[in-house]
Amino acid sequence: MRVFEPLYDRVMEWSRHRYASRYLAGLSFAESSFFPVPPDVMLAPMAAARPREALRLAGLTTLFSVLGGVLGYAIGVLAFELVEPWIIEAGHRENLELAKDWFAVWGVWVVLIAGFSPIPYKLFTVTAGALAMPLLPFVIASALGRGARFFAVALLMAWAGPQADRHLRPYMERLGWASVFLLIAVIALYTFVD
Repeated sequence: MRVFEPLYDRVMEWSRHRYASRYLAGLSFAESSFFPVPPDVMLAPMAAARPREALRLAGLTTLFSVLGGVLGYAIGVLAFELVEPWIIEAGHRENLELAKDWFAVWGVWVVLIAGFSPIPYKLFTVTAGALAMPLLPFVIASALGRGARFFAVALLMAWAGPQADRHLRPYMERLGWASVFLLIAVIALYTFVD
């Protein structure tokens, strides 16, 4: 079953659109609070197609991801009881519990670490609000964690350049499924180790 190649093709189409930067900003904002698709899938091809704009695109992605994280934080503060059933229904019960456990162990550092985690970032933003984490450290950790991730992706793809698409697309289906299996393995490992 081909799932990731058509998604990749659609994102590549969006990345070439004249309003691509606006789409990237919107996706970055939405992903940090409620949307399931990470902005990397749009940032990477945009940075590869426009290497000279890679730093600007990474900065835009970081800024709107942090702003979306603040929305997720507000959702956690104001409406966690309302959104928790939706999070569980979406199949993220274990991830939500894992996020809570990580906050208990690492506090604010978990937000920075979550920027690189395979667990959806929105779970950490909503959980940070629900647990009343101080807002300023949350914003700083979000900016550092998300910024490091997005600048690394943008710079790597800018270095690879426009030819990256030609080399990446044949492996997109395998890479997509490998990511899914890696996420399942991390969750299973954490579940069994506990």
